[in-house]
Amino acid sequence: MARQPQQLLYLLTRAERLAVRRVQSVLDEFDCSVEAWRVLDLLSDGQGHNMTALADHAFLPAPSLTKLVDQLVDQNWVYRRVDPADRRRVLAHLTPRGMQRWQLLVREVRAEWGDLELSLPGEELDELLTRLAEALEGRGTSGRGATGPGGVTPGRAERGVGRAR
Repeated sequence: MARQPQQLLYLLTRAERLAVRRVQSVLDEFDCSVEAWRVLDLLSDGQGHNMTALADHAFLPAPSLTKLVDQLVDQNWVYRRVDPADRRRVLAHLTPRGMQRWQLLVREVRAEWGDLELSLPGEELDELLTRLAEALEGRGTSGRGATGPGGVTPGRAERGVGRAR
């Protein structure tokens, strides 16, 4: 890469934060966080997902995800069931109300995002970001330290090393 790592990291962080801010401005109207939206998005496939998959998709540590899923259950957007294949695990699913909420949120976010998509090379950008993520994951598995889900090295807060209890 021609750019210095710090320049690339700055540009990626800036783009991610601006994108999240834009999506959050839509979700605020519906009292929904980006993390909740991500959970609803994964569950919208109707398959049911375990907490690890949800945490990975929402970019949340397990305790925060548990609290979020508890809130989604209280709102009757999500329910939990024991995994029939492994009775030690719990799978989360969308309720019909949760599916309606997800569909509404997706429609509103897409409407807000529409003008932005016109100015971006959609498939090219997706491909480029996917290639970048895969290249970074490859580096994470090269023996330079422990990696978390998707080959991403967990941050200090996620590792829990040296944290007060």
